[in-house]
Amino acid sequence: MKILSIVGARPNFMKVAPLHRAFLAYPDMESKIVHTGQHHDFMMSGIFFEQLQIPKPDCFLNVNGGTHAQQTGRIMLAFEKVVLTENPDLIVVVGDVNSTLACGLVAVKMHIPVAHVEAGLRSGDRNMPEEINRILTDAISDQLFVTEHSAMKNLLLENVHPARIHLVGNTMIDSLVHCESHINACDIVAELGLAANTYIVITMHRPANVDNQGGLTNLLEVGKCLSRHLKVVFSVHPRTLKNINAFGMEQDFQAIENLIMIASLGYFEFIRLIKNAALVITDSGGIQEETTFLQIPCITLRNNTERPVTISEGTNHLLPDFTAESVAQLAEKILSGKSKRSGIPEYWDGKAAERISRILREKYINS
Repeated sequence: MKILSIVGARPNFMKVAPLHRAFLAYPDMESKIVHTGQHHDFMMSGIFFEQLQIPKPDCFLNVNGGTHAQQTGRIMLAFEKVVLTENPDLIVVVGDVNSTLACGLVAVKMHIPVAHVEAGLRSGDRNMPEEINRILTDAISDQLFVTEHSAMKNLLLENVHPARIHLVGNTMIDSLVHCESHINACDIVAELGLAANTYIVITMHRPANVDNQGGLTNLLEVGKCLSRHLKVVFSVHPRTLKNINAFGMEQDFQAIENLIMIASLGYFEFIRLIKNAALVITDSGGIQEETTFLQIPCITLRNNTERPVTISEGTNHLLPDFTAESVAQLAEKILSGKSKRSGIPEYWDGKAAERISRILREKYINS
């Protein structure tokens, strides 16, 4: 059985790495990786292949930039050629980026089964391109592998047959567990002159928060408020840095006392940084999950989340329509020890990829 697994953006690498290892554990499963190139910056892409021990991609499409429609269309055109050459038995797509939908569409139109890993997540906000990608990818996929019970409910409400839905856990957590020794060996915290539980990490990249001057000004005020309590490490996503420079705000951020601005880190370094933080503030989906597993308090600066288990069971706090003052108040409550109790969701145990590989074998090899 030949499987093509698709990666495109930074979160995809953590999800595909354990799947690739799990597939290769069986001699009758051939696993190949296709990198669309959606994230082409080395710190957003290349370094993850090194750290997660993913082999060099079998195919690199080198598609990046452009509008959503341009990017999706170019990926489809390039991936169709790969499918014609490789003649795979199954396409595995992960997450919710443009690469996910584009490659899923190519596969289904060429009558190749599609497995969607991290299916069923819904924020309810169709202004987010990721939400559209999730809905459409789930609608065309043959097997849907979900990380939490809410995702199962969402798919059932969308009339997906229960036999196609599988609660398996979270392959991002698989990567975290697999890389634990390397993460613990990192000395990024000491390199920044910090000590465990004495700092806050901020990372933001959503268009609503960083693509306009008002959003960046709000973020600037958040940094000022929080830095009065603890040191703040601002890990600046390339998109965010580009916009900070475009609006001429780099000196404003650099002028904040107790705020340390750093470029995007490698996977080991970033996980080590949040693992030792007192608090993480983000608008990222994956970081909500990683902080929940690591039991680190997290504030998500968004109006919604597609990962509600991180709130109902985990360490995440959703803060819609935030102001600097509301962030500071919630942070103070959390840091004073008045935060909620939390746990780790079902099947987030580092074995999700093993479950997925067994199910795929039952469906397509042993049936």
